[in-house]
Order: sequence, then structure tokens, then C-alpha cells
Amino acid sequence: MTHHDPCAVNSLRPLPNSDAVAGRVSWDPVHSLWNGGMLAAAVVLGPLTFSPTALLVFLVTTGATLLLGHSVGLHRRLIHRSFDCPLWLERVLVWVGVAVGMSGPLWMIRTHDLRDRAQRQPDCHPYLSHRAPMWLDGWRQLHCRLELQHPPEFDFGRVERDPFYVWLERTWMLQQVPIALILYALGGWPFVIWGVCVRVAASVTGHWFVGHLAHRRGPQTWLVSEAGVQAHDVPWAAIPTMGEAWHNNHHAYPGSARIGLYPGQSDWGFRFIQLLERLGLAWNIRTPELMPARQAALQEARR
Repeated sequence: MTHHDPCAVNSLRPLPNSDAVAGRVSWDPVHSLWNGGMLAAAVVLGPLTFSPTALLVFLVTTGATLLLGHSVGLHRRLIHRSFDCPLWLERVLVWVGVAVGMSGPLWMIRTHDLRDRAQRQPDCHPYLSHRAPMWLDGWRQLHCRLELQHPPEFDFGRVERDPFYVWLERTWMLQQVPIALILYALGGWPFVIWGVCVRVAASVTGHWFVGHLAHRRGPQTWLVSEAGVQAHDVPWAAIPTMGEAWHNNHHAYPGSARIGLYPGQSDWGFRFIQLLERLGLAWNIRTPELMPARQAALQEARR
């Protein structure tokens, strides 16, 4: 196994005065215009270009990018390091994750780890805990950024020294261009609108929506000691999120490659990692059974 804390917030380095509470939310023009533009194109052009084949393109491209890229490549591999694989495969999976359309790999790690550590503290800013009303939280998460008064430092290690990941960070929006060209060649503008604009809008908005619910309401199996923000499962979203919606399990065992832990909990992300293992392309796959020390930080939630 790799030798690091499987429950660590890997990139974040807190400073003596780091504070997850004091800060202000300001408009993020880059992500706001991107997210707003994709949503506008989906709402306006989606109905005008709809066809059964365009819908099929949307379903296939959305499922593939969320499974291979967001769930397995970015979240379980690059952020949590819950399994090992060849570097070439990691890069392919991370590229697919960037193609989801949320942002570049360094931004994704920074945003995830800042929120991850903040939720483990006794208190944190409402932006990081999703405590604002749904409409306000949606605006903030999709169109704004949080500027903490006393932020932590970040050390991305080999990721920020990898020329490929640095290139992806600079060009993450442009990664939709080759996808759009291929789709246009296959089916014209309907394929482009549904395979790029509708897909990106649905993925980004859905990611926020499920994340909002996962920190507000729903079933719980575990409570994490000393954490000011507890997670909930969102069972109806298990399949579209490829298992990520079992968020209470993820808070309990953040370093686990398996998130759907109990019978009936669909986890396509973990199934894909198991497939990679059978092909000799994944190893050192971490599951809760390999994390016995984590039990000390957990309490069973009251049903």
C-alpha cells in the first residue's frame, strides 16, 4: 500500500492562523460565465435540437464522463489516492474528468480539499457547509468563490509539476472543442448541443444539487467525531453519480475506493475500479476493511 493517511486532506497545509469561518463570497466571472453560458445554451437550444439520438448522445457522454472521469479519475484517484494505476491511465481518466466541464484538475483538488478540511472543523463558513438556502447556495457554488481572510496553503505535489496537468488547468474549457468536433462530424449541431452544452450544464448543476442535499438531509449511518458538518446519503442519486451519492459513507471513510458499502448501495465507480484490477491496471485498492483505525473517529448515527 501507499504510505499516507487514507483519511488525510492530501493537498492542504494549514497555517497557524488558518480559519475556515471568516471570509467573503465574491463573484467568480470565469466559472459564472461558463456555467451560465452552458445552462443558457441547454435551456434555449436543447429543445430546438432535441431528437432521440441526441438524447442518447447526452446519456452516453454524461454517464461516461461522470463514471470514468469525475468519480474514478478525479475523485477516487487524484484527490483521495484510494487506488494505484499506471500514470498514463491516470492521465486519461483525469482528462475525462476535466471534460465533465467543472474546471481544471488543480482547481478541483483545491476546492474539494478546502471544503473537506473545513467540514471536519467544529465550524466553517456557510459556503463550505452548504448552510445557505438552496437558491442562495446554488448561486454561490456555481457563480462565486470564497475568499477566506486566513486561508491555508496548498501543496499539490507531483500534480502541479506534471506538464500535462498544468496544461489541462490552463485549457480546461478548450477541452470541449475536440469533443464538439467529433460530435458535429457524427450528428451535426444536435449532437454538439446535447453532447456538450446540455451535458456540461446537467453535470455541473447536478454536482452542486446532490452536494447540497448530501450536507442537509437524508439517511445517515455514521457521525464523524468533532466534525461540524455531517454528511447524508442521497439514495435516488446513487446511479447518476456512480456511487458518489452515498456521501455519509464517504465522510466516514474518505480514503476508501468503495463508497457504496452496504447491500443495495449501487457503486459503479468501485465496480469500474474492480474491472481495472482484473485487467492488471489497478492495485492497492483501499476499502474500509483496510482502515481499522478510522473506527475511533466514528459513531453510529441514531436511526
